[in-house]
Amino acid sequence: MVDSPFVAHNGFALPVQGLGTYNLRGLAGAASVKSAIEAGYRLIDSAFNYENEGAVGFGVGRSSVENNRLILTSKLAGRHHEHKRALIAVQESRLRLGVRVLDLMLIHWPNPSVDRYVEAWEALIESREKNQVAQIGVSNFLPEHLERIEDATGVRPVVNQIELHPYFPQEEALAYNRERGIITEAWSPLGRAGDVLAEPVIVEIAAAREITPVQVVLAWHATRGSVAIPKAAQPQHQASNLAAASIRLTDDEVAAITALGRPDGRLFGADPRTHEEM
Repeated sequence: MVDSPFVAHNGFALPVQGLGTYNLRGLAGAASVKSAIEAGYRLIDSAFNYENEGAVGFGVGRSSVENNRLILTSKLAGRHHEHKRALIAVQESRLRLGVRVLDLMLIHWPNPSVDRYVEAWEALIESREKNQVAQIGVSNFLPEHLERIEDATGVRPVVNQIELHPYFPQEEALAYNRERGIITEAWSPLGRAGDVLAEPVIVEIAAAREITPVQVVLAWHATRGSVAIPKAAQPQHQASNLAAASIRLTDDEVAAITALGRPDGRLFGADPRTHEEM
């Protein structure tokens, strides 16, 4: 993997690409995680609600790479925002992943109508102080959510993982996070892959550079400063995706892809102001 990390306000660094593991479960999922690590992935993304922390931990344990060279991530489910439940959920994630200290723990969604995400953030801070997790962050948080947790606790997240792809480029969120030293991770970085990858501008850039459309989109993320976490189960796809970490697009190429953004670009309309995921 090309070592070109993005760095948070406290010095925490992430590589330009990680492995998404949604729906990678059981022994097949564990094998995919192992092959990805062997290929060079060092950032592995999971979540309590993915129901695959055991498979991820098994794959990590079977790889030839030591845990201290990896960054394992999980996410706190909405039903665990209450302080005591959050503390236990962090412990469960550590046990399932098979690690003493979890590298990065995120709040999965703010769930504002429930309105316990500040409480959940306080629990993650406590888990960090107890050396159960090394770094803490959030997912799907808007500026209003980020500002509220920092105002309440004085602690700023190192990561905000958000929906980000060519149909939903999130320019304002990306700039907001960058200004505050919060690393932006992109979930579903290829968006509606079939449609996005057929876009003429992406096909043309791919042909001119002699790379694949998928690599073009992943290079767009890297050039803009977002950490893409595409899911890839097969070794050949993992290697191809990872090769895009070294590609940087021109300003004109980035602008042309960003222009594909749509007002209704969210994949399933999950606006963090209203979306609830327990």
